[in-house]
Amino acid sequence: MRPAHLALAVLTAAVWGVNFVVIEIGLDHFPPLLFCALRFAAAAFPAIFFVGRPQVGLRWVVAVGLVLGVAKFGTLFIGMEQGMPAGLASLVLQVQAVFTALIAAVVLGERPGPVRVLGMAVALAGIAVAAVDEGASGPVLGFTLCVAAAVCWGVSNVVTRRAAPPDALRFMVWVSAVPVLPLLGLSLIFEGPSADRAALAALDWGGVGAILYVAWATTLLGFGVWGFLLRTYDASAVAPFSLLVPVFGMSSAALVLGEEVSPLRWLAAVLLVGGVALTSLSGLRLRRPAQAPATPAPSVASAGAGHRPEITGTATGREARTR
Repeated sequence: MRPAHLALAVLTAAVWGVNFVVIEIGLDHFPPLLFCALRFAAAAFPAIFFVGRPQVGLRWVVAVGLVLGVAKFGTLFIGMEQGMPAGLASLVLQVQAVFTALIAAVVLGERPGPVRVLGMAVALAGIAVAAVDEGASGPVLGFTLCVAAAVCWGVSNVVTRRAAPPDALRFMVWVSAVPVLPLLGLSLIFEGPSADRAALAALDWGGVGAILYVAWATTLLGFGVWGFLLRTYDASAVAPFSLLVPVFGMSSAALVLGEEVSPLRWLAAVLLVGGVALTSLSGLRLRRPAQAPATPAPSVASAGAGHRPEITGTATGREARTR
């Protein structure tokens, strides 16, 4: 990989990792479902008028939009609002690679080899260690919701595999338009019109910056660069860089938010990243990325499971969550 493209790959992983810290900041300004709706609205508009129509059926766009946008990101934002630390969230979400492989085995009939099965077991052991650590130091609900978000991400990966969009960025822009109204409706029902009005009335540059970062930097820039790299190099050369996402996520959370990384959390990180590496990379084939249906993602950030890259591709009681 050329040095400039190597730098782009690392930069993208950094953008996706820091995304979790920005989500924390955004949750200080907005209720989680409203913030999620604003994030997708900013990602979709006005870009949707310039990228052209997605080259897949509308049913795939709607399906991924609901599962990824409403279920996955809505659950993630609520989980972080309920106390899930940003750094730990960036790590735990990587288990989506395991869920992707498991769901693909059931739905698509893909049979994981022994190395991939070992990777799943190691990654799940990392989740167990992280659960023990979080159970001793933080709210279990936030951790559980984050794991549920990883499951939803796995489902969206498999649906994306079936859709096989040739242009990941265009597909992601159209997918981003789908969850806006459902999330706004859920916010009005569960968070209340008064809370939404208060958040919008108090909108400041910090809130605007959080929305624009998670929408433009994480989604549009991140997926655009990642898609370019996958069109230029084999997936096996690009996908490993997504394993840097939790490294940047945990590091930026420690530096910006003061989150402590316990020895148990370090152990969980080693197990999870190692397991995800085995699960995600063991089946990658050396082939031109132009044949790949989509990109791994995070943020809205990280590696999908299977032999093809995926779209993945992301604190109230806030004082109590200063970790």
